[in-house]
Amino acid sequence: MITMLKTTARINYFYRYKNFLQHLLITERLCFSTSSVYYSRGKKDDVTLSTLFKPVSITPTSDDINVGAELTGILNKADLLKVLNKFYQLPEIKLLLNENGLDNYLQHQAYISFRRFCLDAQTLPVDLHVVISDIMQGAGHPTDILPYFLRHAKQMFPHLDCMDDLKKISDLRTPPNWYPEARALNRKIIIHAGPTNSGKTYHALERFMTAKSGVYCGPLKLLATEVFNKSNRNGTPCDLVTGEERSYADPSKNPSAHVACTVEMTSLSTPYEVAVIDEIQMIRDPSRGWAWTRALLGCVADEIHLCGEVGSIDLLQQLCLTTGEDVEIRKYKRLTDLQIEDTALGSLENVQPGDCIVCFSKNDIYSVSRAIEASGKEVAVIYGGLPPGTKLAQAAKFNDPDNSCKVLVATDAIGMGLNLSIRRVIFYSLIKPVVNEKGEKEMDTISVSQALQIAGRAGRYGTQWEQGFVTTFKSEDLQTLGSLLSQTPEPIVKAGLHPTADQIELYAYHLPNATLSNLMDIFVNLCTVDDSLYFMCNIEDFKFLADMIQHVPLPLRARYVFCCAPINKKMPFVCTMFLKFARQYSRNEAITFDWLCRNIGWPLQSPRTIIDLVHLEAVFDVLDLYLWFSYRFMDLFRDGPLVRDMQKELDAIIQQGVVQLTRLLRNSETVVSSGASAAPDEDQFSINRRKQNYLREQKSAPIGGGRLTERLLAQGLLTPNMLQELKKEWISNPNDSQSEMTMLRRKRKPPYKK
Repeated sequence: MITMLKTTARINYFYRYKNFLQHLLITERLCFSTSSVYYSRGKKDDVTLSTLFKPVSITPTSDDINVGAELTGILNKADLLKVLNKFYQLPEIKLLLNENGLDNYLQHQAYISFRRFCLDAQTLPVDLHVVISDIMQGAGHPTDILPYFLRHAKQMFPHLDCMDDLKKISDLRTPPNWYPEARALNRKIIIHAGPTNSGKTYHALERFMTAKSGVYCGPLKLLATEVFNKSNRNGTPCDLVTGEERSYADPSKNPSAHVACTVEMTSLSTPYEVAVIDEIQMIRDPSRGWAWTRALLGCVADEIHLCGEVGSIDLLQQLCLTTGEDVEIRKYKRLTDLQIEDTALGSLENVQPGDCIVCFSKNDIYSVSRAIEASGKEVAVIYGGLPPGTKLAQAAKFNDPDNSCKVLVATDAIGMGLNLSIRRVIFYSLIKPVVNEKGEKEMDTISVSQALQIAGRAGRYGTQWEQGFVTTFKSEDLQTLGSLLSQTPEPIVKAGLHPTADQIELYAYHLPNATLSNLMDIFVNLCTVDDSLYFMCNIEDFKFLADMIQHVPLPLRARYVFCCAPINKKMPFVCTMFLKFARQYSRNEAITFDWLCRNIGWPLQSPRTIIDLVHLEAVFDVLDLYLWFSYRFMDLFRDGPLVRDMQKELDAIIQQGVVQLTRLLRNSETVVSSGASAAPDEDQFSINRRKQNYLREQKSAPIGGGRLTERLLAQGLLTPNMLQELKKEWISNPNDSQSEMTMLRRKRKPPYKK
């Protein structure tokens, strides 16, 4: 009797619930008929955006008691499939789904999942079971399934319930409002605009050093270090802050009133009297432009001095209109003459003292420097991959009038950050690899801005060459160069933006199942930006690192910081060490000096080939990466001082290699690898009372000296230490190795021929 009463109560309850859902459906139809389409507010293509939302897998819950079957009987799966297909094919259903935020792509994905859910489930939710049973018996209509389908879709795609919140989080139309402390000040903006070697930065720094407090924000560690040294020499105590280094003017490490920093490290909470933001034209940079935008809009300073190209003036004035700040413009002219020569160089035999040959690839650097040294002239070499100390040493060697080195071969790394005494700039080529808006590399002629920046390095004021000359190596490029240098820099029309950690954390709260890379994609595609002033910076490098460590369990904030690390993703050895750092951190294990030595194969030998030199540069980048982490995760990256000393020693080793570049090139052609023969037991490394002796046995066997070895070493997939271990295994077990080779030969038998 009690069981019958319970069953009757259940029936009454579920039929009342069914009537309520039907009433809800009618109400929704009436509301939707007068409302606008929910999803149409996004400015991105809806289908492209929808594909970024990854579905959450939904599995049926197991229940021992099938209440729905008790109430209405067991459902026939074939009839159930017919009902579901009929429901999905109704035009009004597709319209209602679209009005609920499900475009065609999401509808299809949700239907496949819902159909599988209904057919595979041993026990359907009771309310859904009753509704489907009524439809099968003719007491209901297929549209009655809609509320249950929507419930399933929203579980599968959580963003359907929070799209408005996501759009608010990614509304980037008013960046000035992100910095209330800066907006509270009546800041004075002074633009110093002019070409290279015009004195614009000099005048801004004069004001910086006479102010009570100030911050210099530069694009390179070299520039920040130069301002740090210059200020302290002139009697203005100044600290240095870069991603990898903190240096104090006060030996007691008390903060100074003046700071020289890289632009990404600019403090937006410390008030200053004067802020100098150098190379402001880099606000358009596809990868780093956001840092200049942040510094410009957020610096808490009474005076903001912006130094850069004339082409940046219009954009800066427009940005300052949005902040309500007055702008003063000071234009500068070049202090020395720059003359384009009538003839191209034609041959490397024609180089003269004070010449700088600019190349846009490392291979050109190698071939040009070797050809010049073959003619008996000594060469200094500067390119982006070299450590700062090596660049400065090569620049000092070239600048020294008493040094026998009178010719410089360099990449466009000389465009900023180094004081060079150049008489003539020679463009070896005008074609350079550039990154397009999609983050893809392509070859293109250098821009007007780049041509002016590099050519302007010739004839520096106050040096022995006060008149500069510029030409090309190939005669066919001379007319193009003349055209480039006759123009003014391209106007800069937009400033870069980038998602912050706080914004991504809010996204993760609403989309807990999405990966960091996926969150970044959704943010960029969903964000609303004032296209007349701003653009979203390229996030491909960030996503590359996010995908690399996705399988490593890390808190979201730490994962975001890891993905902001400055890494050259083209260097496999650096990427491998980055992954190892992440794994150590995830296990809460300290990344110690000893651990680092084991993993990079310290101590390192002087390079004998170009590949050895490239590997040493990669190791230097790994040490830079460690120092970068040491200021963000101090508890686990705790041996920063030891690593800095190690880096200084490695810098000296790389300097020796660059000085002997021609010999390294010659050795590379004869395929002599330093991995093929190790040095005797004479390497000893001692840092801060820590001594480690390493024994390396010298082998005469030619194992490990082939082209495959060279390639693996260059790619960072094999280190000299790993090569030594492989050699030992090979030599200690020659029979096993021979039998393995025999087996391989047997497997490669020619096909049977009739």
